[in-house]
Amino acid sequence: MTARFHIVKEFGFEAAHAFGHKPAGHENTRVHGHSFRVEVALAGEPDAATGCVVDFEILTAALNAVRAKLDHHFLNDLPDLGIPSLENIAQWIAGQLTPQFPALQSVTVRRPSLGESCRFEL
Repeated sequence: MTARFHIVKEFGFEAAHAFGHKPAGHENTRVHGHSFRVEVALAGEPDAATGCVVDFEILTAALNAVRAKLDHHFLNDLPDLGIPSLENIAQWIAGQLTPQFPALQSVTVRRPSLGESCRFEL
């Protein structure tokens, strides 16, 4: 039996969004913002030469590129995101990362101030 390792890296971003599908007058139809936390998990076996599943420096660079597309932006304007729900944000982030990181297992997006989160599992 071989062990399977899971590595996790987190990042945060601040962004605004609005929900047009809510009833007229609902507070979330107005533009509003959140502090988001994202957790990205990858699984696999460590490379024999490096001892690592994924080099954290490479992963950090990729996450910084994703963060730059989200941080201090209006999520409704983000191409290919759709409705800016936690579900769609998590899936969008996964789509940004899977080409470079096929070992990606899950992306969790949290709004800590509201006690809400969503995990997208691949």
